[in-house]
Amino acid sequence: MQIWAGLGNPGPRYAMQRHNVGFMVLDVIAEMHGFGPIQKKFQGWVQEGRIGNEKVVLLKPATFMNESGRSVGEALRFYKLDTDALTVFHDELDLAPFKVKVKRGGGHAGHNGLRSIDQHLGPDFRRVRIGIGHPGHKDRVHGHVLGNYAKAETDDLVAMLGAIGAEAEWLAKGDDARFMSDVALRLQD
Repeated sequence: MQIWAGLGNPGPRYAMQRHNVGFMVLDVIAEMHGFGPIQKKFQGWVQEGRIGNEKVVLLKPATFMNESGRSVGEALRFYKLDTDALTVFHDELDLAPFKVKVKRGGGHAGHNGLRSIDQHLGPDFRRVRIGIGHPGHKDRVHGHVLGNYAKAETDDLVAMLGAIGAEAEWLAKGDDARFMSDVALRLQD
């Protein structure tokens, strides 16, 4: 069993913000792979299903970004899983928009959701880093991260979310390199 946590902030006013791309990814995966109904658990929203042969629990913490670790930690403890069963989908300033990279462990680079999970569970979990690009100056980061995707970005956003959903089976199998490669191939112009 695996837990895939998407990071974001709860509520409609945050729905299209770059910081909520983790929530968007889980919604697409749930839809594409026929996951069960949404349940309120672990201080968040949970959907259960299968991707290939793997049982996956999708978790969107309802705790707001800064407290994501409480929700994720509660889910891992309930299922008696270690961080090797955890994948976290999050926005990444240091990647070009719509680029997708996977890594295990590392720092939080100022990301409050990752910082919270790190405080609750340690840094040794898999991260699916979803590029949102850097606005150029640190004074503009807050507005950029909490800004909505622009209308001009919608097609690229939909294509990227669809590519992640379509290639999710590689993630479930633990083949991160194949996942990244196949997502990149789908996103070539």
